[in-house]
Amino acid sequence: MENVSEKNTELCITTLANLHPLLFSEKEFTWGILICQLVAGAPGAKPIAIDPGLYLSKKSDLSLTSQRRSLPTSFKLFTGSAWIMLTRPFLEYCIMGWENFPRTILMYYTNFVSSPEGYFHTVICNTEEFQDTVIGHDLHYIAWDSPPRQHPISLTMKDFDKMVKSNAPFARKFARNDPVLDKIDKEILNRTSRFAPGAWCIGSSDNKSDPCSARGSHSHFRPGPGAERLQELLQSLLSEDFRRKQCS
Repeated sequence: MENVSEKNTELCITTLANLHPLLFSEKEFTWGILICQLVAGAPGAKPIAIDPGLYLSKKSDLSLTSQRRSLPTSFKLFTGSAWIMLTRPFLEYCIMGWENFPRTILMYYTNFVSSPEGYFHTVICNTEEFQDTVIGHDLHYIAWDSPPRQHPISLTMKDFDKMVKSNAPFARKFARNDPVLDKIDKEILNRTSRFAPGAWCIGSSDNKSDPCSARGSHSHFRPGPGAERLQELLQSLLSEDFRRKQCS
């Protein structure tokens, strides 16, 4: 599959195929639902895409046919981030498909541009059993052009305050060696050329020594301002006001 485009439907099929044995060999794991910027509709739904990488020995961009597919009338399309977390019951539903709906959606997303950004989103928001489990956020701060292009803009110093105020623990994307990365290291992570220190670092910082050269318990945490910001974000995502806006 190394020649297949990251935008191809095969990614969804491969994900489901790899999860199948995991579901039956690991009985204990459960995951939380997390889907970014979930919105109704799919702007790229009509073009039919063919991935030459499925048939050729080298990777290349998708090819679009002159034909156009019709939009569905029996279900509603949704799109969002390809970075998702899914619960075990929902994954079992996608794989077992006891009323065949997940497979119907998978067939619809065949030859679909960027299917990982729509398949799971469409299945979950059209299934009454799982609709109320959706949280439309992937914990990233991302800035886009207006109108949005294919990739987000690179974050710089002018975005620093907005990143912090978003309460998101992650952000993308950054240009290599941009000064804002040093600012994040210094003011957010409190680090220089080492790993960010945590409560498990019990060594001395005298003479610029590394406090993590002596480690205490790895389970010892001391929440700081970043943890408080994350808590505020999670509380807002779990609020009734936010939850009722999902899949609408």
